[in-house]
Amino acid sequence: MKFLSFTEGRERRLGLLEESGDVVDLTALLRGFPGHGLPAVPTDVSELIELGEPALDAIKACLASSGDAARDARSLDQIRVLAPIRVKKNVFCVGRNYRDHIIEGNLARGRPADQFPKAIEFFTKPPTAVIGHGDSVQRQAGLTDSLDYEAEFAIVIGRRGRNISRAEALDHVFGYTIVNDVTARDLQLRHGQWFKGKGLDTSCPMGPVVVHRSAIANPNGLDVSLTVNGELRQSDNTASMIFTVEAIIEQLSAGMTLEPGDVIATGTPKGVGFARTPPACLQVGDVVSATVQHIGTLTNIVSE
Repeated sequence: MKFLSFTEGRERRLGLLEESGDVVDLTALLRGFPGHGLPAVPTDVSELIELGEPALDAIKACLASSGDAARDARSLDQIRVLAPIRVKKNVFCVGRNYRDHIIEGNLARGRPADQFPKAIEFFTKPPTAVIGHGDSVQRQAGLTDSLDYEAEFAIVIGRRGRNISRAEALDHVFGYTIVNDVTARDLQLRHGQWFKGKGLDTSCPMGPVVVHRSAIANPNGLDVSLTVNGELRQSDNTASMIFTVEAIIEQLSAGMTLEPGDVIATGTPKGVGFARTPPACLQVGDVVSATVQHIGTLTNIVSE
């Protein structure tokens, strides 16, 4: 099941993206079935996650008993899609997790190509950076001369936990989404750590959907790609990650609690703009589309 958050007038709604491309208004559907048994009707994906498995059961029951007319479906391009998660704290991110991306970054910075991380390199992006599918990424020309893109497969936590073992890691996952880890490379280098260069407003496009984990049998075997104005820039598979989804959850949760709705971006493949010859970072008007197999495509336009 592919869940999304969108607006109807001024109200947030929870939607279900069907294989046809239509979006079912789950908020309206549940309100039409007062016997759903939930303490509240979810109005976005974050609230759905908080309600736990009973909410999924209620949605399935309502969909099974409703006719097509009751589903109030509309096409994806007819609604304003929001970032699926209302992020309450920083988005967790993994740096340098694809071998070929590490090599291209090392070479671009004049380092030995074979310097690989011995442990997962974690950093974060603030909630103010998060935007949705179709929203604009600000060029921030007064701050950076090298605004870059990074397509990333992302984990959405569904169950609270600390010191989660690798064997139990996927049991704590609600689903998966897409993040574009937009980065000001010069700020990243100037400040000596990654937060400022990766934390600017609009630098964390997310969405358009969260796919429930039951729909993805192996998160460590998904194609990840990105285009700029239709030109393929990144293409790889999560099988190329040095640290798997299970390893990331295990190491991040060691001594630190993960909560429902937490988002973890897992790193980007090779092909980023600053490492190209010549460098090809983002400019006003560029259309950036990040795609992950079985999830969909996250598209944003760069604005002034």
